[in-house]
Amino acid sequence: MSLDGVVDSPANSPHKWINEQLMTQIAAGIAQADAVLLGPGTYRLLAQFWQHQSNDVPMANFLNNSTKYVVSNTVDTLEWQPAALIKGNVAEEIAKLKLQPGKNIQIPGSPSLVRSLLRDGLLDELSLNICPVVAGSGMRLFDNINDQVNLELADSKIYSNGVLGVTYRPVRSVDK
Repeated sequence: MSLDGVVDSPANSPHKWINEQLMTQIAAGIAQADAVLLGPGTYRLLAQFWQHQSNDVPMANFLNNSTKYVVSNTVDTLEWQPAALIKGNVAEEIAKLKLQPGKNIQIPGSPSLVRSLLRDGLLDELSLNICPVVAGSGMRLFDNINDQVNLELADSKIYSNGVLGVTYRPVRSVDK
């Protein structure tokens, strides 16, 4: 993500910013997960590349062998398996999914899905790698969030390439 929140800019290409430190951080994240939650566009984009990669590559092994839950009311078939569709009341279905035993559920990309989960109070953690660039235009991660969402800092790192890695957790309000 750029400093101004853009998540779909060529200036933010992961290949431009990736280094050994980020690879270690990514490996640690996937080691804590056993499932992936995706929107249909991100599912198609990842499938085009990762399903053709060797499982010797840790990210390919994780993505190819983890269940991919795809949130969509328009997709009917999922060729990249193992995968399952989430349709209908998405918030309700994801709440049920979160109750199942297992590790964390990763959301690589899928900015619209991340926004909806944040709005619905279903996102437990938000990890961002913020690149030292102002993109100026493009899809912003927090577009269309109209209500304030309070977050607390859980972790932060500054990488040698200038990327800032931050992890936030939503602050749950307590009704009295």
